[in-house]
Amino acid sequence: MTSDNLPLAGVTVLAVEQYGAGPFGSMLLGDLGADVIKIENPQGGGDVGRHVGPYFFDKLDSHFYQSFNRNKRSITLDLKKPEGAKIFRDLAAGADAVLDNLRGDLPSKLGVTYDHLKDVNPKIVCAHLSGYGRQGPRRSWPGYDYLMQAEAGYLSLTGEPDGPPTRMGLSIVDLMTGVMTAYGLVSALLGARASGRGMDVDVSLFDTALHTLCYVATWKLNSGHVQGREPRSAHPSLTPSQLYRTGDGWLFVMCNKEKFWPIFADRIGRPELATDPRFIDFAARLKNREELTVIIDEVLSTRTSAQWSEALGGHVPISPVYDVAEALDNPFVAGSDRVADFERAEGGDPVRMLVGPVRINEQVGLKRAAPAMGADTKDVLGTLGYSEDQLAALRDKGVI
Repeated sequence: MTSDNLPLAGVTVLAVEQYGAGPFGSMLLGDLGADVIKIENPQGGGDVGRHVGPYFFDKLDSHFYQSFNRNKRSITLDLKKPEGAKIFRDLAAGADAVLDNLRGDLPSKLGVTYDHLKDVNPKIVCAHLSGYGRQGPRRSWPGYDYLMQAEAGYLSLTGEPDGPPTRMGLSIVDLMTGVMTAYGLVSALLGARASGRGMDVDVSLFDTALHTLCYVATWKLNSGHVQGREPRSAHPSLTPSQLYRTGDGWLFVMCNKEKFWPIFADRIGRPELATDPRFIDFAARLKNREELTVIIDEVLSTRTSAQWSEALGGHVPISPVYDVAEALDNPFVAGSDRVADFERAEGGDPVRMLVGPVRINEQVGLKRAAPAMGADTKDVLGTLGYSEDQLAALRDKGVI
């Protein structure tokens, strides 16, 4: 697939970003055809993600960096220098949007807000991803994913009831906030094209983490219920919807509709459970969950996870529990186009990675590996009319 037949073809996004959340959001835009111009500070080795180990392809090219920056171009530009600020404004004049993931007090200082850019481009959309927002007492606070998980209550919901507070295994708040920022930017872009007026869009790690408490928050705000950890990663109100032991590991069973319960009972060879008064409906099963867990454990322990997956898969919602290697080696993944080689613009070995999750006309998005630092500076600034001599002078001053 080429960028020409993707929905964001022709959209230019200037990305003042580094590390995880912001790059993840702009990468999703690049997957769908946007020309994402990644702006990296020439001082200190660019995006800090380039330095995050322990695995590297080369200097300034970590596995971590590649995972967040496919389908982009990279230029080096110091926005704190007057010449760098001017170049940025010149680029913004021809861009559709700016996406930054700066600390909340910095977008105004660096001139990347709508108020700073509307004179050169009245339609521009400026999306700001920060830890705690650009307003309020925490606007100058640094913020990271695990902190948000802790303060928004996630750690109190994850793990076994008698265990310590536990974070999710992935940087889930970073990833969700990146998605929210991409969603906000595209929504604002539609509005700007209709009205002729751009705008600021604000998304924060904290607000995203808090908002995705979702129904758990509604329970507390309306009924006073404070949800805690459930045993076996169980759903708080539906059962069987949790982990069960098999002969060689674990199986996650989710009979989250009543219709699945008799099917499950029948296929595990215990059809009488479906009509047992102790387990007749959600309320009865929840009341007797511990007793039901013992029964299901005993039955499922007679076969392996693979055997139960074969017997139950497609009939009731179940899944074996895999580690990362098993998840990637899963035939459902390995036999598909969900993993691909991403070619490097500079040549050399491709980078093998997961493709984007959005499909257009049944095809995945672009598959270009992340750019080398500053690889596109000459080309991008060339569109503004900068000559070789001018670029050399800017390099000597540390602007690019």
